[in-house]
Amino acid sequence: MLAEIFNYISENKEWIFSGIGVSLITMLIALFRRRKSDGRIVKQIQKSGDSSVSVQIGNIEK
Repeated sequence: MLAEIFNYISENKEWIFSGIGVSLITMLIALFRRRKSDGRIVKQIQKSGDSSVSVQIGNIEK
């Protein structure tokens, strides 16, 4: 299995490491990192001190 993966990478290294391949791999890694083990999207939490202004943008689930 591991040998097949290395063989595939060596045969397709030009496509994988071109702009399209790098973009696709980056998007896949970002997608997997954003999800928890139970499949939910990780919520953002922000804490700030007294008399401070905090701005947070992104999706907010309630």
